[in-house]
Amino acid sequence: MALSSLLFKKLIPVKRTVDVFVAGGGAAGFAAAVAAVRNGSKVYLAESSSSFGGLQTGGMVPTVAQFGDGKNFNAGGVGKEVYDRLWKMGGAGPYEQNTNGMNKFLPFRVEVFKKVHDAIAEESGFDFTFNTNAIGVEAENGYASAVVCFANSGIFAVRARMYVDCTSNADVAVWAGADYHKGDEHGQTMGATLCSLWSGIDWKKVFESKIPSQDYKLSEAFKDNVFSVEDRHLPGILPVGHTIGGGNVGHVYGVDGTDEASVTKAFIKARKMMEEYEKYYKGYIPGFENMELASTASMLGIRESRRIVGDYTLNAEDYYKRAVFEDEIGRYSYPIDLHASSPDEKSYKEFLKNYEGSKYHPGENYGIPYRCLLPKKLHNVIVAGKCLSADRMMQSSIRTFPGCYITGQAAGIAASLAAKANTSFRGVNIKTIQTNLKQMGAFLPNLK
Repeated sequence: MALSSLLFKKLIPVKRTVDVFVAGGGAAGFAAAVAAVRNGSKVYLAESSSSFGGLQTGGMVPTVAQFGDGKNFNAGGVGKEVYDRLWKMGGAGPYEQNTNGMNKFLPFRVEVFKKVHDAIAEESGFDFTFNTNAIGVEAENGYASAVVCFANSGIFAVRARMYVDCTSNADVAVWAGADYHKGDEHGQTMGATLCSLWSGIDWKKVFESKIPSQDYKLSEAFKDNVFSVEDRHLPGILPVGHTIGGGNVGHVYGVDGTDEASVTKAFIKARKMMEEYEKYYKGYIPGFENMELASTASMLGIRESRRIVGDYTLNAEDYYKRAVFEDEIGRYSYPIDLHASSPDEKSYKEFLKNYEGSKYHPGENYGIPYRCLLPKKLHNVIVAGKCLSADRMMQSSIRTFPGCYITGQAAGIAASLAAKANTSFRGVNIKTIQTNLKQMGAFLPNLK
């Protein structure tokens, strides 16, 4: 049956006219909005879910990746503010000690994490709405003139001077005309994960058992036919309460985050997989014998989608040489965490080789250039977060939450400065951006 098309016309209201429009309220979008409004701009943020935080909240990812490199707090500025408040409000995992965000994953309580972002947003004063999706862009000759949104009230438009795309798929930039890459040379992307929440865990018994890792019985479970897919990569279940665990378990492969049918099938498959992981933990890992599945996330943890083609492509060579750039807007240090795109043993060994072989020594970090936020062909649209211009290896490092705080606040500062000067993103002086970032607390040790 041939596909048909429909011309849909509707006169819609322009509900907001602002200096800076931010699409997406994950770490990058949140940081962008905070940075822009604190720099004196009128800001509106549209978030598709019911809270700030993206996959850390709606996706129930149980840990935040490292904020620092072992000596320096890399995600300074908005990231540091979130981190400090998370501890102050009792949101860090129950068995954690505050190590100033250095070089380790931090388990946390999702509901506290939501409240931290809510409080900062309300204090900062930018306009925002949840349950609001960007669904289209009006653009011509590289300039966006409006973003069309859909929310509970219906369809409406937002006009802005500058547009910050922090969506998980680089939707705004692509709809405005940006080129992009997706996945490897065959279009395959990293496996996706549906995170989960489990109750009834005896963490005291887990710790006292001193098991080498939660995956140490996987081979035995494979022989016992516990799993329908032999997935060797098990990040695990971590303590986010005294008897509660946050699960980052299981991968669904071949998911296209830009295709709702693909994402739907992945949700169904991932929820079925939870039965297998429950059987594994109850039967093979001490302390989990009485565990119960409390909930699975409302968002699928899609690690990789579109990556824009920008003025510069951050790459693996930059990572390994600890690159320094004249236009850097931050520095970061998380290893190359390229999850396999298939469950075979060869792919898993390649993941381990990349991850273990890319770990930095304390105090080491790489630069993030402003140019990798700028989509070629576009002038008033900037991209921050996991969809910035990078190769797959580097994207697997910068995609983590602290990295998104870094790139998001830089995008917000740049958007505010460009709006004030009535210029393009390339028309803003990089030294001015860097100076403003430094004043916010950004980690820029090479700034002269």
